[in-house]
Amino acid sequence: MEKALEGIKVLDFTHLLQGPFATQMLGDLGADVIKVERKDSGDSYRQWSFLKYWVGGTESPCFLAFNRNKRSLALNLKSQEAKEIIYKLVAECDFVIENFRPGVMDKLGFGFEDFKKINPRIIYCSSTGYGQDGPYVDRPGQDLMIQALSGLTTLTGRKDADPTPLGTGIADQLGAYNIVYGLLSALYYRERSGKGQKIEINLFQCLITHQLQEFAVTLNSGKLFDRPMSGIAHPGQSAPFGIYQTSDGYMCISVNPIPVLAEVLGDEGLNDYDNPDTLYDKRDEVFFRIQASVVKQSTAYWVEKMLERDMWVSEVKNHLEVEQDPQAVHLQAFTTYEHPTAGEVKTVNIPVKFSETPGEILRHPPLVGEHNEEILKELGYGGDLISEMKRNGVI
Repeated sequence: MEKALEGIKVLDFTHLLQGPFATQMLGDLGADVIKVERKDSGDSYRQWSFLKYWVGGTESPCFLAFNRNKRSLALNLKSQEAKEIIYKLVAECDFVIENFRPGVMDKLGFGFEDFKKINPRIIYCSSTGYGQDGPYVDRPGQDLMIQALSGLTTLTGRKDADPTPLGTGIADQLGAYNIVYGLLSALYYRERSGKGQKIEINLFQCLITHQLQEFAVTLNSGKLFDRPMSGIAHPGQSAPFGIYQTSDGYMCISVNPIPVLAEVLGDEGLNDYDNPDTLYDKRDEVFFRIQASVVKQSTAYWVEKMLERDMWVSEVKNHLEVEQDPQAVHLQAFTTYEHPTAGEVKTVNIPVKFSETPGEILRHPPLVGEHNEEILKELGYGGDLISEMKRNGVI
């Protein structure tokens, strides 16, 4: 079956999380993604892991998470032969994506202006921590630092807790979506005009952008959010919005009419707080009053009772429970593929559904340089020359 991005060729210089997630999304939709890696060690993410766990005993779960549907070309980029290979690839590629620090690609001779001379239709995306210039240009740009600098950590957690980061690489992942949004927009423009262009993405601005409503409040009011002691899930929200402990676990209660909640909980006194200002000003008091009722019964009990009243509620699940969630199973939110060294690997499935051009996992995350010969032969290199480049340390 035809793929949405079939025929689109991507030269991928990215590493770690943000860039590889973006190029994986392109690969999931049918683009031919050629991942350029260091000749011996490859992408730095191959050496990273969480929980001291390696899939199959050898493979980084962090690398596997973001590098399916790609081919690996491992090169010594400082060699002249490698540069010639890159230039040949650029001539036939649609996208070039890189997330090195500013200036690195230019020094290698792989900047936008260099590639534009070879292929005027090239769409070139550079992603950095803070942009291509400015007072932070020499700072390292990593997810935790971006969460801290953008103000996000001051929105999360209880009032008496330290500023709290989210438990996932949110800046990197939102940055990846901005890369894809930029690339596809530029591709549409190129199809109409014939012109390529350069796109610049930075994590700092991406994460600021994804706090739109928070900045709309603070910039215009001059006031900061005040985190509640109860840990209400957003510092701008009123009670009952939050996570509550039940007799056997946790549940969330979102925005709900107080009279309905009071009836379900059997606490008519909650109606005394049924005023928008009161629910904000006394949100801690309301939260702990609700908590005293909720803890008396199980999560399943309360979720069933509240859903019967069409209330906004849900269970709180851990990652292993999510895999067995009936809706996740129905959506086929998780899948598996075979890896040459790790065996069967479980992973998150492609989330976007297409009626005519569905995405598909066709390639496992590659071994370092796994596709060297395949890619070089497509460029016209013969077996003898490929063997010579191996001997000379080019590949």
